[in-house]
Amino acid sequence: MSVAVRVIPCLDVAAGRVVKGVNFKNLVDAGDPVELSRRYYEQGADEITFLDVTATTEDRATTYDVVRRTAEQVFIPLTVGGGVRSPEDVARLLASGADKIGVNSAAIARPQLIGDIADRFGAQVVVLSLDVTRSPDTDSGFVVTTHGGRRLTDIDALGWAQQAIALGAGELLVNSIDADGTKEGFDLELIEAMRAVSSVPVIASGGAGAVADFPPAIRAGADAVLAASVFHSASLTIGDVKAGLVAEGIDVR
Repeated sequence: MSVAVRVIPCLDVAAGRVVKGVNFKNLVDAGDPVELSRRYYEQGADEITFLDVTATTEDRATTYDVVRRTAEQVFIPLTVGGGVRSPEDVARLLASGADKIGVNSAAIARPQLIGDIADRFGAQVVVLSLDVTRSPDTDSGFVVTTHGGRRLTDIDALGWAQQAIALGAGELLVNSIDADGTKEGFDLELIEAMRAVSSVPVIASGGAGAVADFPPAIRAGADAVLAASVFHSASLTIGDVKAGLVAEGIDVR
């Protein structure tokens, strides 16, 4: 590959604590976000993704204090999402230490939000977060959800990804709800489908359970791999994953 693969731990945060569940349900406490971020930074993470998973459903902004304290501890790119509704929210998050901003539910409700953010801050700041589940009711067989996976839409996931890229999204974070937390491997069919329609980097998320799960996601077309519970439980480290990728002939940072 011409570009080195990134390994990204994800912190799903609710009420100031990292949480983790299965298929976006039954969330349990997984630790302090600042402490975990520092651990992953020290392990060699390339970026950290911080998603406030209840901000939209609770109709509030992302917890800026946690973002600020996290940014003070890690010196790699920090992507923050959850509850972002306006360019002003983005400005405040960037001022708090975020490098990139994830948008999901608000962008589905008002797609031009993507263009507004990209025009003001640059496409490199905009990460479209897609919470995707399988559906027989769309052309591609994949549909996007909103509100942390709680609300099903009738929007085809691949069509939405293409629209968002045209509006200015600089990266796709593709979360498979069906694979999330199962530790049975990434949804390779979903990754391949997204790669086929995307002109921007694709981050694969959902389903990692073992080192062996990561190389197939890259071969399916992902530019980066993201995981949560395997890192939070310390069953795998960032180093374990990178070593596994290198052993399969995949360049890492």
